[in-house]
Amino acid sequence: MTLSEGSHRLGPPGGRLLIKTSRTGLGRRAGHDLTIEATRWSGEATVVDRAPEKSSVTVTVEADSLRVREATGGLKPLSEGDRAEIERTLKGEGLLHTAEYPTITFRSTHITGTPESFEITGDLTIKGRTHPVTVHGRCDPEGTLRGWASVTQSTWGIKPYSAFLGALKLSDEVRVEFEVTGSEPAPGPG
Repeated sequence: MTLSEGSHRLGPPGGRLLIKTSRTGLGRRAGHDLTIEATRWSGEATVVDRAPEKSSVTVTVEADSLRVREATGGLKPLSEGDRAEIERTLKGEGLLHTAEYPTITFRSTHITGTPESFEITGDLTIKGRTHPVTVHGRCDPEGTLRGWASVTQSTWGIKPYSAFLGALKLSDEVRVEFEVTGSEPAPGPG
């Protein structure tokens, strides 16, 4: 599925949005690298084939929809209780503070390339703070769109999680990945 000229709705079930964390610190062997999925999100991509700079992308994520999908590494497997605790911590005041900041948004400001290989620069807003980020993407021969961006949590006022007096902590940089295997046309004006 390449995105043809026009506007397209993005989101589940034809799309996935993942956050991948990694561990650092002396106690990193005790912790887990996490894959967290945004289960409620929506977006729109408007593609202008002959003028990619006129194309645009917007994405809105419901911040309280983040769910731990996978945990690798660690001294023991992640329990359901551990998953629930991580999800509560994500929503709390120390991290995303979803009660006050219910959404995370991305709005493109500049797009280069083609639907097959592209870069999207845009404004990412987390916890009311907006900073630029660049998304790198491509479309494989089967038509699946995939891309990623690196996000440094502290840029948005998020202190990476730590435990054991800082001996175990998450890296400040996380990787945000997306995959779109299908989209619907977005409704036209009027």
